[in-house]
Amino acid sequence: MSKTNILIVEDESIVAKDIQHSLKKLGYTVLGICSSGEDAIKMAADVKPDLVLMDIMLKGDMSGIEAASEIREKLNIPIIYLTAYADEATLSKAKVSEPYGYIIKPFKEIDLHTSIEMAIYKHEKQTDIKKERDFLFSLVENKESKDILFVKSNSRLVKVKTSDIFYIEALKDYVVINAANARYTIHSTMKDIEKKLPSLDFIRVHRSFIVRIDKIVAIEQPNLILEEDKKIIPIGGSYKDNLNKRLNMV
Repeated sequence: MSKTNILIVEDESIVAKDIQHSLKKLGYTVLGICSSGEDAIKMAADVKPDLVLMDIMLKGDMSGIEAASEIREKLNIPIIYLTAYADEATLSKAKVSEPYGYIIKPFKEIDLHTSIEMAIYKHEKQTDIKKERDFLFSLVENKESKDILFVKSNSRLVKVKTSDIFYIEALKDYVVINAANARYTIHSTMKDIEKKLPSLDFIRVHRSFIVRIDKIVAIEQPNLILEEDKKIIPIGGSYKDNLNKRLNMV
């Protein structure tokens, strides 16, 4: 197990030392112990732990819930609450700060270990999803990015140059992007794919087909033929006029 760095926020020193001992026994690294919400926020910013174990009922002006909310908002560090209180009122206040776990005192080491591992895993997955979403949004907003597509393939995002694409085919709820040396099946619609392609380079020629114009080598009604013997594509009747207008015919 890789070392996970943890910050303990607990105002009962004996309990805090007990937790520290359990964490070290389980293979975790304890970066520090704080007894107040204010100190927890400052130390979390300084040492940047992977996770914070936060007692809900702290002595002083700031509660554990208030400290957790600030740490989550400013530092995006997952929080697990430690508390001897499991009443509905406490739970209602605590859940607003979106904790990654909730451990009732006294607890067993197995409960501590399970809660930490689940919280770390969940946080990593949520971070990955956010990065991927932000990346895809940046591609959509960047007009210059239309000369490439990032296609999800085997849990990876693969860069595909639109100049390498021969045609796109609709298959029920999926579309298949047929490029020079690969095929990518993705869950999408022809309408959505069409929006992401450079409109000057691609044309819809059939309800189920979009082709790259410079890949067309011949037209033999009612079909068109793509270069390198890639495919014979049918031309839909309602798309024929638009195709004729787009082609540089003499």
